[in-house]
Amino acid sequence: MNFSFNREVEEKRLKDIFGFSKFYDTQWDVISKVMSNKRILLIEKTGFGKSLCYQYPATCLPGLTIVISPLIALMRDQKKFLDKYIIPAATINSGQTPEENKEIIDKATRGEIKILYIAPERQGNTTWLENILNFNISFVVIDEAHCISTWGHDFRPYYRRIINLIDRFPANFPVLATTATATKRVQKDIEEQIGSSFSTIRGNLLRNNLYLNVLKVESEEEKFLWLAENISKLDGSGIIYTGTRANSELFSRWLNFHGVNTAFYNATLESEERIEIENGFMDNKFKCVVSTNALGMGIDKPDIRFIIHTQITQSPVHYYQEIGRAGRDGKPAKIILLYNPSKDSDLPLSFIESAKPDTNKYYKVIEALREERHTFTTLIKKVDLKQTVFRVIIADLIDMGIVVETIENKSKKYEIKFNAPGLNFDMHLKLKEAKLLEFGEMLFYANTQSCRMNFLCNYLGDNSADDCLICDNDLKIFEKVPANDSLAEKLSYFKENYFPEIIVESSGSNIVNGVAADFYGFSNTGQIIHKAKYENHAEFPETILFRLIAAFDSKFDVNEIDIVTVIPPTISGDIVANLAKQFSEKLGLKFSRDLVKTRVTQPQKVFQTNYNKNENIKNAFEFLNPGQILGKTVLLIDDVFDSGVTIKEAGRVLTRCGAAKIIPLTIAKTVTGVD
Repeated sequence: MNFSFNREVEEKRLKDIFGFSKFYDTQWDVISKVMSNKRILLIEKTGFGKSLCYQYPATCLPGLTIVISPLIALMRDQKKFLDKYIIPAATINSGQTPEENKEIIDKATRGEIKILYIAPERQGNTTWLENILNFNISFVVIDEAHCISTWGHDFRPYYRRIINLIDRFPANFPVLATTATATKRVQKDIEEQIGSSFSTIRGNLLRNNLYLNVLKVESEEEKFLWLAENISKLDGSGIIYTGTRANSELFSRWLNFHGVNTAFYNATLESEERIEIENGFMDNKFKCVVSTNALGMGIDKPDIRFIIHTQITQSPVHYYQEIGRAGRDGKPAKIILLYNPSKDSDLPLSFIESAKPDTNKYYKVIEALREERHTFTTLIKKVDLKQTVFRVIIADLIDMGIVVETIENKSKKYEIKFNAPGLNFDMHLKLKEAKLLEFGEMLFYANTQSCRMNFLCNYLGDNSADDCLICDNDLKIFEKVPANDSLAEKLSYFKENYFPEIIVESSGSNIVNGVAADFYGFSNTGQIIHKAKYENHAEFPETILFRLIAAFDSKFDVNEIDIVTVIPPTISGDIVANLAKQFSEKLGLKFSRDLVKTRVTQPQKVFQTNYNKNENIKNAFEFLNPGQILGKTVLLIDDVFDSGVTIKEAGRVLTRCGAAKIIPLTIAKTVTGVD
């Protein structure tokens, strides 16, 4: 289909396809350049309509448009949008089965797809790299392009590989990179990487419908109290951001306890649960979703009326990115940072400190590769590092020219480069210094007495913005958390009776989500477990038993349980089994120790990666008398829930033995959770 370069003609076509009457001037400028085979970086505020800058050209170009996006939720949203307009679109991502992804690759090869969304990690996938040569590609889009830059607030190592894809095409092949959050330094880095004939269009970042407020609190409890007092008074629905997964659940449960309909969202949730929450949020089923930064950037909901942070972010760029999801329909939205000056620096500083792995972990990978070449799986098993850590190390070693990646028999392998240089951490130190400076700027934002929106725009390189006249500083309206003894008592009661959820439901198993008596690091429960198992080798105190019973009663009915069993020990002897037996006797339930180990295993905590955790426990359980659980509901007790690998494996064994339902119950749940 031809592109006329006549704006009036194209706007008629825009109306026919998407229902929009006209382009913004900047949109038209970008689209015209794309259709003239230019390479463009578009820096424009969230809600402006950056997606249309590639969706419209994609309908005009003859072949396939590939959109590289870091977020599965964003891919799903965009595909849903394009489906409405009968534009053939698809996504390839880790949330789909290999068979589903292969079917989409086959359709793309046959020219049946117009827009294909892929995750950046596909650039390291051998199947993808082989098949991409068979596509008729007309256009490449890099969404959230700040992820390319080492200096970007959300750098992803695999975004670097996108350059390899772009280098396959001639200099006059159109490329569009988009972001709402690029400082001048990040902009320069992106331009240098994508290279020839590359130009930048920077829009106005002022969001004059966002009411920015910072509310200083004197304790973490005041954050809970303010939310309970005020969340129902806010218009519409919104997002509450937390700094940790545990807090996303904790704040959500507190608001639910207070009568506010919320859901929590973080990386521990299965894909199906995330989709269900995303859809519910889009349909306004919740007053708010309480989330880590796992949610937000990929949610295209125009009527988010408020965004609240319970934890200060690492930089103004992070903050602008997250608040940018609010008010995309142009109507007013409330933006609130609940800031505790005496406490809130701890978490961001710990993230900055641990942003790069320890030096010894780099040497561990190098030594493993000096012995022999490895695939991704064999290497990560050999060095036993968490996937997130391992991917950072491998990407760094490749960038340093120490490790090379090769393809052999359709399998990707890593090896030490001949005459490889030594490790050089100069860049790591520079990045750490830069991140500390960025966090200092975020602290300045929290404490400034000048216009908050003006500060954010200036920081991001847009010096054209005037004062917004609607933030708390411009209006001279400053809120405090008033004393409320009744609400404080309610919060105290909630914390005493709050029990974390254990999320383990998955296909192929009859295990359901269960409950823990406490978080491992939030009280002295973790210390009690550690002393009993590793120091005193004594029975758990009666307080733990009563807490475990209270946790069970909070979610389940004793009448639905047919039998209680326990995860067999690795090194702790009978103390967990004895606790489970006492639990059964107190509730008048049948107890069985017929769940046994068929071989010796290591403690799961000695392994970092789930590859090794899975291998350690796979096929290690057996239930000696399957007849007693056939068609029954089994309560499965353990001491600590961390990755969930052990409980899930036991759940699969009990399912194979005929259990109709398996309910997990543990003394504690770790704060971090899965790998």
